[in-house]
Amino acid sequence: MSLRHAILGLLAVRPMSGYELKKTIDESVGHFWTADQSQIYRTLSGLVDDGLAVRRTVVQDDRPNLHLHAVTDGGLAELDRWLASGLRTPPVREPFLARLFFADRLPVDEIRKLVRARRRETGELLAALEAIAVPEPSGDLGQVLRLATLANGVAHARAELDWLDTVERQLDRTGR
Repeated sequence: MSLRHAILGLLAVRPMSGYELKKTIDESVGHFWTADQSQIYRTLSGLVDDGLAVRRTVVQDDRPNLHLHAVTDGGLAELDRWLASGLRTPPVREPFLARLFFADRLPVDEIRKLVRARRRETGELLAALEAIAVPEPSGDLGQVLRLATLANGVAHARAELDWLDTVERQLDRTGR
């Protein structure tokens, strides 16, 4: 996935400013695809330059002008092409697992600290995901799919916490 496609997908839901996109990303897809404000603005400019989005300036009396972006027909076609394309799983780079793999060089107490820190991070992620307000089912396909991605994040966090329990039990058995 590219940020370009994430932004096209969000603009397909509704037109937004760069600021609104950042906020929406942080509150939704940001749990599995992040971007900072400068990346979003650069990508929006590229989408406009490529004719995949349009920018409209809304004059506001008491605030700076609002630059509202909307997806074009070409942008929707690009989004549809990407959605229908084959999906290749990217190579995984998980710093925690790399550290854990080589952690036998550390005393067991240090390994436990590493595992506890991961547990804390994963617990915070799970709490954030579970705090997301889930609307009443409407039968809307978009809502069903967005809730499915939320459920995936919750399931992954819970599975990781279960796995961390297993790792801690195995560390206890080492007797060190």
